[in-house]
Amino acid sequence: MLNLKFGLRARPADEVVVAHEGRSFRVEIKRLASARRFTLRVRAATQDVVLTIPARSNQRDAEGFAHRHAEWIAHRMARLPERQLFAPGAEVPFRGAPHALVHSVQARPGASKAGPVWIDDLQKPAAICVSGDPAHFERRITDFFRREARRDIEEAARRHAAKVGRAPISITLKDTTSRWGSCSARGALNFSWRLILAPPFVLDYLVAHEMAHLRHHNHSDDFWDLTKSLCPATAKAEAWLKLYGAQLHRYGRKGRSVSAE
Repeated sequence: MLNLKFGLRARPADEVVVAHEGRSFRVEIKRLASARRFTLRVRAATQDVVLTIPARSNQRDAEGFAHRHAEWIAHRMARLPERQLFAPGAEVPFRGAPHALVHSVQARPGASKAGPVWIDDLQKPAAICVSGDPAHFERRITDFFRREARRDIEEAARRHAAKVGRAPISITLKDTTSRWGSCSARGALNFSWRLILAPPFVLDYLVAHEMAHLRHHNHSDDFWDLTKSLCPATAKAEAWLKLYGAQLHRYGRKGRSVSAE
């Protein structure tokens, strides 16, 4: 069970603390001009709760709404996947396959100039090994995933560019919680580095999806026809993301959100 403990700092006016069965939860209140009703979201990324309200709503009404939904909040928080940090002994997915994280007291065998992170396929499951100071273990694992994600994403973008007839002006990796990828009007692509944790066909689909937006900045039939021609596994990838995508956010220090109205 998730038990949140809060400090004694003063609570700002745009927050309310609710309690259920001995557990306390801080709810951030956000005013949004486009909001038409009160909406609660539990964000796995930051293990917190946000209540979105119309801009002119009464603060007292918002706080009352949050208190009335304390049980819902508690249940949603309890259902969040347990976070798995990048630490020695942990098991995490890498290109869709389970890998053990191992701290090695020795550098990579037989490669004096090799980097501090390498794959050992002889172990079962395969291991991602990290040498050097244990204090740098988590950072090195994260940097490794980012590098591998960039390599796979850029390779997929190059492969799809010929059929799309256009290349992106840039590719940026982020740790987003609401989108796996995006395409700006100028043709700049953004992706979550966490796609490297998913099976390769999922990453390929997300790249194909955003590359198709370079020609069709919408979700028209022409867009989907192009996406599916670039990635025949489109339906399979979308189904995988629907079932397992949220799980990718439990690794490391960020995640995704669920909603209720």
